[in-house]
Amino acid sequence: MKKNVVIGFLGTNLDAGKRRRWRPSVQLVEHSDFPVDRFELIHSARWSGLAEKIKTTIEYTSPKTEVLLQPMEIRDPWDFEEMYGAMFDFARNYGFDDEREDYHIHLTTGTHVAQICWFLLAEARHIPAKLIQTGPPRGEDEGPGSLQVVDLDLSRYNALQQRFDLVSKEYNTLLKGGIDTRNAAFNTMIERMEVVTSNSDAPLLLMGPTGTGKSDLAARLYELKLQRRRIKGRLVHVNCSTLKGERAMSTLFGHRKQAIPGAGADRRGLLQEADGGVLFLDEIDELGLDEQAMILHAIETGKYFPLGSDYEVTSRFHLIVGSSRDLAEMVAKGRFRADLFARLNLWTFTLPALRDRPEDIAPNIAFEMARVEKLLGNRITFNADAQIAYQKFATDPGTCWRGNFRDLSASIQRMCTLAPRGRITHTMVTAEIEALSKTWHHASNDPDMQLITEHLGERAANIDEFDRVQLAAVIRVCRQSASLSAAGRRLFAASRAAKASRNDADRLRKYLEKFGLDWGSCQN
Repeated sequence: MKKNVVIGFLGTNLDAGKRRRWRPSVQLVEHSDFPVDRFELIHSARWSGLAEKIKTTIEYTSPKTEVLLQPMEIRDPWDFEEMYGAMFDFARNYGFDDEREDYHIHLTTGTHVAQICWFLLAEARHIPAKLIQTGPPRGEDEGPGSLQVVDLDLSRYNALQQRFDLVSKEYNTLLKGGIDTRNAAFNTMIERMEVVTSNSDAPLLLMGPTGTGKSDLAARLYELKLQRRRIKGRLVHVNCSTLKGERAMSTLFGHRKQAIPGAGADRRGLLQEADGGVLFLDEIDELGLDEQAMILHAIETGKYFPLGSDYEVTSRFHLIVGSSRDLAEMVAKGRFRADLFARLNLWTFTLPALRDRPEDIAPNIAFEMARVEKLLGNRITFNADAQIAYQKFATDPGTCWRGNFRDLSASIQRMCTLAPRGRITHTMVTAEIEALSKTWHHASNDPDMQLITEHLGERAANIDEFDRVQLAAVIRVCRQSASLSAAGRRLFAASRAAKASRNDADRLRKYLEKFGLDWGSCQN
């Protein structure tokens, strides 16, 4: 069972018993239905003697309660900014473990300003705690008095805005990966994203071309949710382009062993792994319509049926999805469910291509240089003329950056790795520019590469030229054929005569699965 932890101020009047025998910090631990495992008693040095006395009394009254004295120096307990700043620092440094402990804030002691600060810190989840209020017994009644959960409704204060802005800036920096981005539209998007992520559990849809950083941003959004204590679980990253057919269902939703021939055990599935955390479905446009329907049901109800199961499994997670294709257009073509798109489209953020952020290229180059330096363990710099040449090329409107930030990152890594004595020369920059331009030109003029890229996106770059020619031919035949069987008969017309089993459709299906494709995806 979780430990019950109470955090509260020492009551310099009430706990001293100056007004009546009832002392809130002492009587709090006498409630039989509210056992306290640890009491964090906050006090100033001036009241150390009283704090020690109350500690001794509490531990005598409730031997199972551990009392920890927490010094906090506040010159004026009625100064709102001073009080909030001290309590904010306490919360940031405390080290909450809400997996093992339940936290409660004792509102009865302390000034009204302290009570307001407690509320603000709890409401913002800087302190993952419930608020409790205690009171003395009525009339001649004996006992510890009353204890109840309090729901305060306080407005925010302008005096705190500067501190909130500072925290918000820290979160924005986190979402930008520590890069000092200068593009106004991108920075505005990040600010909006931080507000949404900090205050909403609704799905987030990240749109943008391949290589614009959707996966990295999803990881940072997860980290922000973790810091804001909106989640406790892990980040589960799923590349939907690798999931096809029954394998997709099993991977996402799990299965009972009897549902899959040859399966030796039940499988939990990735949705179950994401319980309490974040599920990132990258390239969600690659999911089939059946998987989309089950995902929608899981989002809305928190429940789903694993394959072969008669019982629903519960998994509640925050959802982030990524797509390099226009989902609204896919809905119009019947390739994406309209109801799922409507559910995902509440918060949509479109990441701009690298060529649309020329002012951010310089800080991203600096970021990549620092990253590669750590990787290689060497200090690497540009020669002055080399830096000017590369910067001019990188920011030129005619530079396409087909792979966006992936191309930039790979380019910097190549030059850093090859740099003699840690210096990138003008000659190296010239050679790198020629290599990039040649690669982009080849991709733009190679019809096979264009066709495969249309279906596989960034994965096309990892396919050997030998396989590229064959796969492009297979996709063209599939587009020209009325069915999978018809395409198989055409593709295997020569070899099928020597086969004992002439299941051409199955041969073609298995070939396409090697590249994460199926019949339906080849029809686009």
